[in-house]
Amino acid sequence: MGDSEKFDKILLSHGSGGKLAHELVEKHFVRVFDNPLLARLDDSAVITVSGRLAFTTDSYVVSPIFFPGGDIGKLAVCGTANDLAMSGARPLCLSLSLIIEEGLPQSELKTIIESVNTAAMEVGVTIVTGDTKVVQRGSADKLFINTAGIGIIPENVDISGSNAKPGDKVLLSGPIGDHGIAVLSKREGLSFTTVLESDCAPLNSLVAEMLNVSADIRCLRDPTRGGLATTLNELAKQSNVSIRIEEEKVPVHEAVLAACEMLGLDPLYIANEGKLVAIVPAEHADKILRVMHRNQYGKEASLIGEVCANNPGRVVMKTRIGSSRIVDMLVGDPLPRIC
Repeated sequence: MGDSEKFDKILLSHGSGGKLAHELVEKHFVRVFDNPLLARLDDSAVITVSGRLAFTTDSYVVSPIFFPGGDIGKLAVCGTANDLAMSGARPLCLSLSLIIEEGLPQSELKTIIESVNTAAMEVGVTIVTGDTKVVQRGSADKLFINTAGIGIIPENVDISGSNAKPGDKVLLSGPIGDHGIAVLSKREGLSFTTVLESDCAPLNSLVAEMLNVSADIRCLRDPTRGGLATTLNELAKQSNVSIRIEEEKVPVHEAVLAACEMLGLDPLYIANEGKLVAIVPAEHADKILRVMHRNQYGKEASLIGEVCANNPGRVVMKTRIGSSRIVDMLVGDPLPRIC
């Protein structure tokens, strides 16, 4: 191995806290994210805020780390920002911690950090602190990312999975299943005649626009692991209500339907990373749906069902042939490592 090839790889010494570690932080993080809070390089960032805070944390272990429509860096920022947005919060700042497997090419790390920065700029969020660890080859799968995020919740906004009421309407921001199938196709080397890309995207701007026309949104949730079916079950149980949806109103791209049919999967259980479910008062549903359609991440939004009082905790779907099907929560994980 020549010197140029050797030093393009992440070495265990890059995680030692010594000179190479400091050079790595300076080269890949400080220069890219470049903001006063991070530039201090203190053990914690000091942030001045007022009002109600939303705080979330998540870890990302997707395999492969690059997939159609995104990579683990974009996924980490969008996923964390979306978790904040689901409480109605405006994302303010994020932490970024990486566990890097020895041998990861620095060129790949550079690409991922640039992707983090691009996504953060779209969200309007600042990376203010972080950490880097390097583990021996075989102790991780290339790269794991942990994030934490803080956001500000506007006054008069009270969004929770326990707020749904009978008579409310259920909105979905767009077609389901794109992310899970895109990751699976890349990991397993599957090819399709049409392009399948992850829907990985930040939803905070969409949520802000929805709240501008109605601060009375009851519930917001992004249907990630477990897909739409699991998310609806969670909401039904939290609010002690039942939810009825209509299969023909749930948007699914033809390529995802074809892939699921070939693989024996159900789109209702496939992960998404750029969609949201909203439960809203019936009298506000139309105006919220209209504003969703004007946002690039809600163009294909649909009213897919309603909240009912009978059989609390249950989700039922009216199928295309007119029968009723109980939609249960996901058991097991048919698509491991999708986030």
